[in-house]
Amino acid sequence: MKGIILAGGLGTRLYPVTKIIPKALLPIYDKPMIYYPLSTFMSMGIKDILIIAMQKDIKLFKSVLGDGSNIGISIKYEIEYEPKGIANAFIIGEEFIGSDNVSLILVDNIFYGDKIYDIFSNALLKNETATVFGYEVNDPERFGVAEFDNDMNVLSIEEKPLKPKSNYAVVGLYFYDNSVVNIAKSLKPSKRGELEITDVNKIYLKNKKLKVTLIDESNTWFDTGTHKSFVETTVFVKDIEEKSGVKFGCIEEIAYRKNYINKEQLINIANNIKNEYGDYLLNIVSEEI
Repeated sequence: MKGIILAGGLGTRLYPVTKIIPKALLPIYDKPMIYYPLSTFMSMGIKDILIIAMQKDIKLFKSVLGDGSNIGISIKYEIEYEPKGIANAFIIGEEFIGSDNVSLILVDNIFYGDKIYDIFSNALLKNETATVFGYEVNDPERFGVAEFDNDMNVLSIEEKPLKPKSNYAVVGLYFYDNSVVNIAKSLKPSKRGELEITDVNKIYLKNKKLKVTLIDESNTWFDTGTHKSFVETTVFVKDIEEKSGVKFGCIEEIAYRKNYINKEQLINIANNIKNEYGDYLLNIVSEEI
């Protein structure tokens, strides 16, 4: 399976901080936001990744992440010339996807928990057509909401319903088979002029091919698209790192522990980072010795 990180858009919800810097490169504590969805893919074993961003921002992303070879993965880039909706990512990424299945993650969606990557990896192994992820919230009317049966078959999916049929919000991570490209191409823009991911899911639902996997309460989901949630997420990351002594969303550490890179490569990366972050990477090696 290939992975797409959708990092486009105009960043209007976080304006004016996004006036110069794209949202995806704003710092969530000690790392750019994009490190977190990238670490999600890497932890699942997805190493072939496409980043979709606005034309003015592509050079910035390349300067931060390059082609991914230093951390043992492949990163490619495509331009979103204007925001046309989440589902447009599959049209932009058609050549990248090729004949493979694909996972899409929104750059401002961050997941944390001891078992969270097991949940995603297990769902990835079971995925045959389409899988969305549900997270229980107190205000489901603010989100896309999934209703499902005991076998995790989705019965309905609604965008910001006035009377939600469940308390499970559909988060910004999706698994699809290769037919998603043609499905995206078949969509008509919504009233707001966008190709909606909910409409993609509804087509899979109509064909009885949409499953939901629940993210339980022992794990955490953040949508960092607002100033308030952005600050809350930063404080959360700071607190858990200080308490545990383990960095969250550290792509270099994940690359090493997943054997994408070797010890010498990690040391080389660490030696070029002259701060606490670099020291942390060196400690990983020294503790093993």
